[in-house]
Amino acid sequence: MAIREGDALNKLFESFSLGKLTLKNRIALAPMTRGRAGTERVPNELMAEYYHQRAGAGLLITEATVISRQGIGWIDSPGIFTDEMVNGWKKVTDRVKPTGTPMFLQLWHCGRASHSDFHNGELPVSASDVKLKGDLIGTPLGKKEYESPRPLTIDEIKATVNDYRTAAMNAKAAGFSGVEVHGANGYLINQFLDSTTNRRTDEYGGSLENRFRFFKEVIEAVLEIWPPEQVGARISPNGVFNDMGCEDFRDIFLYTARELNTLKIGYLHIMDGLAFGFHEKGEPMTLAEFRPVYKGVIIGNCGYTQAAAEERIAEGTADLIAFGRPFISNPDLPERFRNNWPLEPAEDMSLWYTPGAEGYTDYEPFQSSSSP
Repeated sequence: MAIREGDALNKLFESFSLGKLTLKNRIALAPMTRGRAGTERVPNELMAEYYHQRAGAGLLITEATVISRQGIGWIDSPGIFTDEMVNGWKKVTDRVKPTGTPMFLQLWHCGRASHSDFHNGELPVSASDVKLKGDLIGTPLGKKEYESPRPLTIDEIKATVNDYRTAAMNAKAAGFSGVEVHGANGYLINQFLDSTTNRRTDEYGGSLENRFRFFKEVIEAVLEIWPPEQVGARISPNGVFNDMGCEDFRDIFLYTARELNTLKIGYLHIMDGLAFGFHEKGEPMTLAEFRPVYKGVIIGNCGYTQAAAEERIAEGTADLIAFGRPFISNPDLPERFRNNWPLEPAEDMSLWYTPGAEGYTDYEPFQSSSSP
């Protein structure tokens, strides 16, 4: 479709209604693991400052937050399964609330993307016993090779669904505006969706319906706690991260989008970009493929520039665009976009997951030459 000059920019910065929530613009902070919660995984004042600095976004989506001890797979990532964690997150939401920016908590279970070092020697779990092939994983005891996970039993699957329900309840107690269920990037839900990691022969494996069943049960459990418009879901149809990618990826992700549409959740967060690589089992999926089957709010994500974001919104294939890496080194990213100010690069990955303020909250907002 033809896009008139200026239309896209105006749309990127116009307010947007997400259910009963009003977003000041169509820019979202993408969830990014930053590893600042410490060994107890309790959110802290430093994290509150980090999110407050980035509250110029229309929507803040937190870093992935583990729903249970079993879900852990990353050093110093936050959790939402103890009272201390709930109180820690409340410090964050209390800091952000005066800005008027809604904040969603991303619910996470790492599945096989973990190691027994996180679990007192017990193997990590997954849909099936398919080992992750890839780089070493950082554990509390150093870099290690991935292990073959243990398949979850039916009873354990039901218990994990209940863990998501409890996490959703805890997120409400912590003062969040909603939750996002992490079904992307090769973590547990994605491991059930993908036929390369799901080799089950029970009601959770085989057909598209069966492979989607766990995701559906998780969403339904969360919907017992939150109204549909305050629940989001994230998928990565083109992703190769964590050794993912199946032959029928197009079938399973279109099926997933159709089923999520029937649940009428608040938004579908689609990692359609190729910043994390592509598994090359077919042409990459685009937002245009998802729009006909998912009628609700779509958030595009992964490697977007401002120009690409404006184009997707103007053409109607996305309603919002989430930005990740540019927000690391540009806490005032929306204002930089609005004023055409230059962006600071986020190239020093050595500081992305380290403790402390360096590379986290020490990036300055843009100072124009006309500033006093």
